[in-house]
Amino acid sequence: MDFTWGVATSAYQIEGAAAEDGRTASVWDTFARDVVGETGDVACDHYHRMPSDVQLIRSLGVNAYRFSVSWTRVQPHGRGPANVKGLDFYDRLVDELLANGIDPWLTLYHWDMPQELEDAGGWPNRDTAYRFAEFSEMVFARLNDRVRNWGTVNEPWCVAYLGYQYGVFAPGRREPAAATAAAHHLLLGHGLVANAIKRPDNNICIPLNIGTATPASDDPLDIAAARRADGNVARVFLDPLKHGRYPEDVLADLAVRGIELPVRDGDLEIISRTQVDTLGVNFYFGQDFAGRDLDGNTVDADGLPVVREIKPDVPQTDLGWPITPDRFTTLLLRLHRDYGYPLVVTENGAVYPDHPDADGFVEDTERTAYLAAHVDAVAAARAQGADVRGYFAWSLMDNFEWAEGYAKRFGLVHVDYETQRRTPKRSALWFRDRITSAP
Repeated sequence: MDFTWGVATSAYQIEGAAAEDGRTASVWDTFARDVVGETGDVACDHYHRMPSDVQLIRSLGVNAYRFSVSWTRVQPHGRGPANVKGLDFYDRLVDELLANGIDPWLTLYHWDMPQELEDAGGWPNRDTAYRFAEFSEMVFARLNDRVRNWGTVNEPWCVAYLGYQYGVFAPGRREPAAATAAAHHLLLGHGLVANAIKRPDNNICIPLNIGTATPASDDPLDIAAARRADGNVARVFLDPLKHGRYPEDVLADLAVRGIELPVRDGDLEIISRTQVDTLGVNFYFGQDFAGRDLDGNTVDADGLPVVREIKPDVPQTDLGWPITPDRFTTLLLRLHRDYGYPLVVTENGAVYPDHPDADGFVEDTERTAYLAAHVDAVAAARAQGADVRGYFAWSLMDNFEWAEGYAKRFGLVHVDYETQRRTPKRSALWFRDRITSAP
């Protein structure tokens, strides 16, 4: 099988054991407790059920599993020595995966920064990038003899902007300048780690959440709005990674807002020196953009150009996200054409209101159709020349869904949170059969 088929999770969403074996609080422990009202204290109890969960993964027929490492489990205070018990858990997980013919795809940062580092300033503080590099080298030193695929920072846009500008994700701050600084320091952290751990035989990946930004019409204002949206979500990360520079139009837009990126001499060379081997693409939907608000205004209350999101007029998932597989193909072709990276779909999936029967089985026909349409979209992109080398479904099982708590379910496997019983859904069976039939 020359194509990677996998399922994905993240540490805080599934592990539980929040205060065991030396683990301390992350920003998501704090935000979940104080804002969400539900926590990952137990989640899917994966920390205690890991061997049986690996058997579950194996039963789906995948050849890879994407997971993340809990920073506070490995380095409880965000600085200082490694916690041996924390590393031991991931050591056992990697061995269990390999013993079952499953390739580990390890993500070093999936949002669970130590609360102590947030108290010291968080990602807007430049030192956090160096603390992340220190932690990452601890993980690499323990596991690099068996792990070939290394993801650095998962979805830096979400960390920076949902966490520091819009305040809807941890740590819940609403400071636009801090968000911009965080974005740069996340890229700097990626660069420091990539330069430190790159070896000839390993694969460095950075998973970015990227959609499509389509003008709502051929009106120049709509075209400009779509350009701004694309610049602020996609190109602000892609251009430094690939070309060692920030897009001029993004810098100009920031200057209009009185915001300057905290770039120091040598930063962009650090970020781009070690080119990623594969670009991770986390895709859920595409959007349209208009340059006028609903009242026809072209500038907002702050005097800035309007960038209004418009959901395409298509069916939506239970999160209100439009279903746009055709735009997925368009995105993969664009990334291949404009950046030339080999691509791996590191996340793709959908939330629907599951209704388990008496045995816990979920006949999730809508999720199955969503996955089928998006796997077909990947195949279409490959047929047109895009170098797409893998697809990871999000997610392996229902879990703590960030600001949504436990109300929304992405899993291919149903989890009864009271009993922790796992039951593969119809979508899991479809995914297994699709992999089996792959050429």
